[in-house]
Amino acid sequence: MDKLLTTDEVADFLNVTPACVRKWVHLGFIPTVKLGRVVRFERSAIEEWVKAKSELGRLTRRVEVEV
Repeated sequence: MDKLLTTDEVADFLNVTPACVRKWVHLGFIPTVKLGRVVRFERSAIEEWVKAKSELGRLTRRVEVEV
């Protein structure tokens, strides 16, 4: 298992604010590991999530252009 990242570390990695990461957690938008009330993130899961979002974005743009 990867080292678990904090909200601040994920925010730095994604170049967003910690508040943005907390909002994504609240919305269930980003993969998390919950240890009681503590929220942490697996780096590999975040990297896969970013890759999936990026692939979806390219696919979405392609569909919008074709329509």
